[in-house]
Amino acid sequence: MQIQFILPEIDRKATRESVESLLEKYKMYLLQTSLDRLPSITAAYSLVLNSPGGLPSSSTESSAIANVDYDRERKRFIGWIVQAVNRLPHDERSIIVQRYMKDDEMFDYQTYGALNMSERNYFRLKSRAFYKLAFALKVEVYKEEVPVT
Repeated sequence: MQIQFILPEIDRKATRESVESLLEKYKMYLLQTSLDRLPSITAAYSLVLNSPGGLPSSSTESSAIANVDYDRERKRFIGWIVQAVNRLPHDERSIIVQRYMKDDEMFDYQTYGALNMSERNYFRLKSRAFYKLAFALKVEVYKEEVPVT
């Protein structure tokens, strides 16, 4: 008896969109040095005792904690994307970096021109890079299997 592995089929369009959205989020996170959540300031004064359990009791403490948490998450996300892109082969990595990770917005035709690639080779390598990134980032999307009746 032979064991068979039936791998589900990848939805290429949805997978590409998933990776592109992560690369867009990466770009947005790079633009933000930090998100400043300012505490609310009121003119009223009141005596506030520390809350039980060590939870923040003022908007200043809550804002400081939110800023630190957001910045930590942003740095973790950026490192996660950079690590996955750095695992790609040179040509594929060059395409992703040039097209999606640099400050200047570039179109595909500008990117393959700047990299001295043919259009066909560029799109072939780009497709392969998206496929590999989807698996490295664990965001691949599988096609829904329709049960046969």
